[in-house]
Amino acid sequence: MIAMAAEDFFAQTYAEARGKFLAAVDAAGLDVHSHPHPMLGRDGEPLAMDVVRDGPADAPAVLLLTSACHGVEGYCGSGAQIALLGDAELRGRAHDRGIALLYIHGLNPYGFSWWRRTTHENVDLNRNFHDFHQPLPHNAAYDEIAHLLVPPQWPPTEQLQADVQRYIAERGLKAWQAAISGGQYAHPQGLFYGGVNPTWSQQTLRHVLRDHGRHCARLGWIDFHTGLGPSGHGERIFACRDDAAALARARAWWGPEVTSIYDGSSSSAVLQGLMWLAAYEECPQAEYTGMAMEYGTVPIEEVLDALRGDQWLENHPEIGAPQKDAIKRRLRDAFYTDTPEWKQRIVEQAIEAAHQAVDGLAQR
Repeated sequence: MIAMAAEDFFAQTYAEARGKFLAAVDAAGLDVHSHPHPMLGRDGEPLAMDVVRDGPADAPAVLLLTSACHGVEGYCGSGAQIALLGDAELRGRAHDRGIALLYIHGLNPYGFSWWRRTTHENVDLNRNFHDFHQPLPHNAAYDEIAHLLVPPQWPPTEQLQADVQRYIAERGLKAWQAAISGGQYAHPQGLFYGGVNPTWSQQTLRHVLRDHGRHCARLGWIDFHTGLGPSGHGERIFACRDDAAALARARAWWGPEVTSIYDGSSSSAVLQGLMWLAAYEECPQAEYTGMAMEYGTVPIEEVLDALRGDQWLENHPEIGAPQKDAIKRRLRDAFYTDTPEWKQRIVEQAIEAAHQAVDGLAQR
């Protein structure tokens, strides 16, 4: 059982979160392999993708537990990882069943530290997994509204906001969300930009997957996210190819409530360049089953507006306090609900999902 209060697993800065994670690793008697990031953090601190393996190198099954794919969402995911590192029952059950637990803390440490959803290249990591020698997807719906999303001034004019509301009234909120969040490759200073080259985080994660996933027969993955759905509720979103057998496995592990972007049951839109599909490319021998645990925070309209403001700020670095501080705080609050009650729900659902994944991986 976990002795700490749930709130103690969480932090207020990247440096604090990383410190707590490394302390939990040390308390568990484990080693960390850190991949240093080329940039520094907001407070001048070093950044890294930290990798911890709890289990033998030749384990037949591996459960991957990852945080901060979307930078600022790492405040939630880091807390969940720290809680899981302290769960002796989880560790014992995994060891007894020949399952290695693989923690990757800070997939996108730059966004984690700087309170951004994107990498230092302004790229959404979960839209960046493409073969860049091939033509990239074209998001015509985003092209249509690009001028509305990141306007010349912030806050936007009343006329521009009226145009936004007219679009939503005519097409629906789901269409607005899908156009914005599906991924786009033509507006490098826009939202949900997938990039035209592999990012540092993309390449480093592929390296980690090859190092730790090439020798297992079964691979599970729980990737922690925030920003969609009711506050504190962890939607379990299928994170594999559009494959009926994999979806059936995911629902057998995590319950029939597992949703999918492929059948429209998820709160997420259909996305391009998904990170999780790298599991098939880097660990082709493994039977792969994954999900994104998507914890709700605030309504989707507030999340998208916070992202719009943050991108405007990124495009206007000359802006100073207090406007800068207000935009950044709004962005973090959109992805991290800093209350004991919310954090308790995050930990409880993370623990349940990890135990279910261990049980699923143990089945032949």
